[in-house]
Amino acid sequence: MTGAAPAVSPMLGRLAEEGATGALIREHGTLYLQDGRVVHAESPATPGMDVLLTTGGALGADRWWEAVDKAGALQRVGRYLVEQGRLSDGALELCHLGAVFDAAYFTLAPSSGPTRFRYGVSHWFGTVRPVPVAAVERETLRRRELLQRIWPEPDTDTAPLSRAPDQDLPVPRRRRRVLDLVDGARTASQIALALGRPAFHTLVDLRRLAAGGLVTTAPPQPATTTPVPEWVAHTAVDDPDVALLRRLRAALEAL
Repeated sequence: MTGAAPAVSPMLGRLAEEGATGALIREHGTLYLQDGRVVHAESPATPGMDVLLTTGGALGADRWWEAVDKAGALQRVGRYLVEQGRLSDGALELCHLGAVFDAAYFTLAPSSGPTRFRYGVSHWFGTVRPVPVAAVERETLRRRELLQRIWPEPDTDTAPLSRAPDQDLPVPRRRRRVLDLVDGARTASQIALALGRPAFHTLVDLRRLAAGGLVTTAPPQPATTTPVPEWVAHTAVDDPDVALLRRLRAALEAL
């Protein structure tokens, strides 16, 4: 008999049992709970609902900001979009559920940073469809295992990425759009933001590209120095303030 899967976040599990409402704040994002269920999630590593809806063309940017303006203070942005005919119930639920699992994956990543819970805090987007904590943890573990199977090197998830020397290999159209944005500076999260696509799906594409030898982590960029004013560089050695000026030059270069 196999043992139970390890808890992704013991604190999250306790909050679910408690039926807590509030915000679980971790190093890489925040989960919003209502009565012990996840109702929203956000992470700096993932595009938010605004990007997912407007970049993909499901909603105009003006309609999005209208909803935020009219319903944000009431925490009913999602419901407002449906009530005004901007989105169907199904489209809203599908997009929101994807955004929740996407942000939860990054929020629940292993971390040495602090974790805290603020009781009573809710998100301005509002509740769409609460998700059991067990389902969120199960999906997070499934995603970790999938990425590990595709390509076991996690650096491609966070580092700036470069294209390997051109090779005449076929690349599916979806993956080609990701590859076209690999420029030696962008990270996976920045590519996902540019495409308006869930960040985890972008990680999958990039790990497949890395496994195929088409993408690698970019070499470190050379350090740049701040130009130093000529009057500092050419100060006479016998100037009584030369030591101070040299320290100033060193500080400027360090910056």
